Amino acid sequence: MARKFLYIIATLIMLAVTTAFIYRIWGQQLITAAMVPSVAYTEPKPLGTGAYVKKSMWYARPDISRDNPALWTPKGIAANHDGQAAIFFIHPTSYRERTHWNAPLNDEESAYYAKLFIKGQASAFNGAGAVWAPRYRQATFGAFLTPKSAAQKAIDAAYRDVASAFAYFLSQNPVGPIILAAHSQGSLHLMRLLRDEVAGTPLARRIVAAYIVGWPVSIQTDLPALGLPACTGKDQANCILGWQSFAEPADTSMVRNVYDSGTGLTGHPRKGTRMLCTNPLTGAPDSAAAARKNLGTLGLADAMNQMALILGAVSARCDRQGFLLIGQPPELGPFVLPGNNYHVYDYGLFWANVRADANERLKIFLMH
Repeated sequence: MARKFLYIIATLIMLAVTTAFIYRIWGQQLITAAMVPSVAYTEPKPLGTGAYVKKSMWYARPDISRDNPALWTPKGIAANHDGQAAIFFIHPTSYRERTHWNAPLNDEESAYYAKLFIKGQASAFNGAGAVWAPRYRQATFGAFLTPKSAAQKAIDAAYRDVASAFAYFLSQNPVGPIILAAHSQGSLHLMRLLRDEVAGTPLARRIVAAYIVGWPVSIQTDLPALGLPACTGKDQANCILGWQSFAEPADTSMVRNVYDSGTGLTGHPRKGTRMLCTNPLTGAPDSAAAARKNLGTLGLADAMNQMALILGAVSARCDRQGFLLIGQPPELGPFVLPGNNYHVYDYGLFWANVRADANERLKIFLMH
């Protein structure tokens, strides 16, 4: 296992270095050409009523004890899963192929990386309660690099799976506190869930917090449609958190250009609006904290099962645009994107603080 993992890491390092070099010279055009599917869009078949009753449609849920990545905790952290919340987690993009616009459910490589992401991200919430993480026919990575109509169709199809999974999740958790969390593509779907299924309903009162991480949220043109306010401090529940991590010097232009060209969930343009930036070290927006406030960053050792916490490794501060800047970070692995974008590590950089944040907000929620 260790040898296989090191081989994968070595390959990814080469890919990351090559991608950064290509990006500096040819930019977004070549990356788009390499990742966007050239095939015609084919609508995925409906999953059918009751699809999410099956255990096989979930990476994590309370009745899955074997090979459940959300149950993992790093060395030194007690595996306490007795919290009273039910957590619905939507994993980020793990499918990168050009042969389909939506990931097949039986794709082994994307499933492998989805489990890895759940292990490093959703595990932060397992102290607050049971984690539910559905399989879904996610849109491929290239769908987020093109304005083709097929891309939006693929994203819409992925959302339909997520909405179906969420409906089953609610049927199994008809009462009690709920934590919603996601990353990247998952956060895009979570925003839509909040708008379509939570905002203005009695369900909104059951939400301890919603962690919309790794996806830009406009304070002016997205947040008003989500039905919950932004968290203003760590002593608050029933609110929304979000951040996007960059090391310095940060080149955020790629994210900003896409953001500025889009329309918010309220129907108004995002251009010129500020992004939501919750500092996970303080639990408050638009704040700064030194590395000593970091309770633990996930670092990779020589095998997948040896991810360990590094104390006091990373500082954090929100800049004027709403990006979370982390200064000079430690070496965490090969997934750093062009522009010093630590997108893949949005949760891992602050894993222990996210865990503490979720537990604290749950306590506050239960007091009211």
